[in-house]
Amino acid sequence: MLYHVNGELVLCDMTVAVVECAGVGYKLFISGNTLGKIADKLGQRVRLFTFMKVSEDAVDLYGFADEEELEIFKLLISVSGVGAKSAISILSLLTPSRFAQVVSAGDAKAISQAQGIGAKTAQRIILELKDKIAKQSFVQDEGIPGASAAGDIQDNFTDAIDTLLVLGYTRREATAALKGIDASLGLEDVIKEALKKLAGNK
Repeated sequence: MLYHVNGELVLCDMTVAVVECAGVGYKLFISGNTLGKIADKLGQRVRLFTFMKVSEDAVDLYGFADEEELEIFKLLISVSGVGAKSAISILSLLTPSRFAQVVSAGDAKAISQAQGIGAKTAQRIILELKDKIAKQSFVQDEGIPGASAAGDIQDNFTDAIDTLLVLGYTRREATAALKGIDASLGLEDVIKEALKKLAGNK
């Protein structure tokens, strides 16, 4: 079982990262939370904690920027009816500490805002994890009220990429142009900065 991969980040898309270790490229599915922490590290060395999901027709690796997110992922997939994709969707909306807060508060509405998560599933998550979450501690967000910064980053990046695709750029060009841009600038400013970078590459 892999504990983590440590190597050069050679590809980073909205849902997938590829880390090269000793000549082997490991494809890892990632959340918006992890994306926000590694999006500007293309070509640099990164470490992602891993979870291997083995099914009848596939072996998938999931990567996480920190152990707190990995632990939340494991808790989520332990809930009946919550699979790996649903867990990643929730972690794209909420950081580990924010998730712990909404579970402790019984805020099913916040969880149901994640893509593919209905109200009943959100309630089940709270019911099954509230006591478990209370026994664990997670790093608190600093100065981030409401939705997580990671969720904002993914929303801005997704919308910006869609806009750049409409303007005729390839997904690879759009993703590369967004590297290093502060997503908290807001969607319009993110797109403007990306267009400046793309214009400079011509």
